Amino acid sequence: MKLFDVFPLFDLNIVKGKGCYVYDEKGNEYLDLYGGHAVISIGHTHPYYVEKLTEQLNLIGFYSNSVINKLQVEVAQKLGEQCGYPDYDLFLINSGAEANENAIKLASFHNGRKKVLAFNKAFHGRTSVTVATTDIPAYSAPVNQTENVVFAPFNDIEFVKKELVSKEYCAVIIEGIQGVAGIQIPQDDFLQQLRDVCTETGTILILDEIQSGYGRSGKFFAHQYAGIKADLITVAKGIGNGFPMAAVLINPMFKAVYGQLGTTFGGNHLACAAAIAVLDVMKKEKLVENAATIGAYLMEELKKFPQIKEVRGRGLMIGMEFTEPIKEKRTKLLFEEKVFTGATGTHVFRLLPPLCLTKEQADIFLERFKKVLS
Repeated sequence: MKLFDVFPLFDLNIVKGKGCYVYDEKGNEYLDLYGGHAVISIGHTHPYYVEKLTEQLNLIGFYSNSVINKLQVEVAQKLGEQCGYPDYDLFLINSGAEANENAIKLASFHNGRKKVLAFNKAFHGRTSVTVATTDIPAYSAPVNQTENVVFAPFNDIEFVKKELVSKEYCAVIIEGIQGVAGIQIPQDDFLQQLRDVCTETGTILILDEIQSGYGRSGKFFAHQYAGIKADLITVAKGIGNGFPMAAVLINPMFKAVYGQLGTTFGGNHLACAAAIAVLDVMKKEKLVENAATIGAYLMEELKKFPQIKEVRGRGLMIGMEFTEPIKEKRTKLLFEEKVFTGATGTHVFRLLPPLCLTKEQADIFLERFKKVLS
């Protein structure tokens, strides 16, 4: 048997990591400015994280969520304290796609409607509300598109108002920052008006913070820059620092019913131990604040590079768009300068480093990037 070849892979074998660095089997050190699609929030093999997972393995190991455990309660309490939604409920699951599907299901149960409004270039995992985002042919059309999903122009509030006035939509789903689309930020006034029209029409507002949440934007959730509150918030990626985990944060207006939602592995003991460790480290090391500070510094410095057409982002979620394809530059940066980055389509670099990135490490990246561009 061989692997199903749907992901282009670099000819590298990474065998260990520490902080913002990873190492291949030959001992080469790489600065990781991508963190596995924003998964690594507190750094690779953080000692406290490793300690807590090892401790849990020695106690009871994995175990499913069939028995509610104190760890789940601790995750909910600590997350509520840090994220600004202490009165919301928490449903623990395994992946971002699962989180978004459960959020849409909750919205439909709540108001009895079927349709969902998403946005052009959205990426909500392998779900019915994901639309084209890149130049890859497989993404050239919506995935599992149905007649119940409508895609609106990004930041177009008039289009949204015309659709929602019908009161046929159970929910609007939008990313705090569109990541796979190349770091596209919804305008603050657009989000504010979106919040208002959702309230007026009884439409549930779902904020997909799977990539942009957990401190990555310099606030716990990217939508908090607009000063709004969502009805449902989906999180994954950084919640477990690499351990598969996800969740839906649920407004108290939703009433839980036994059997309404279900999951086999969500909220298992190991996942909860990982999530607790992440929250403890984020709080102690002030990683949200660090993401804001280092991200602002990086963007300020990157805007000085004349070769870059546009720099956009918030915190440590940064996109750099070029007028020409970046494949050669990205390959050179990786193999010659030993820096991992991400990409969107053919023209955009994506930076999603661990939130513990230091100014010194940011300067190392800037120096190596300058070499590649020159």
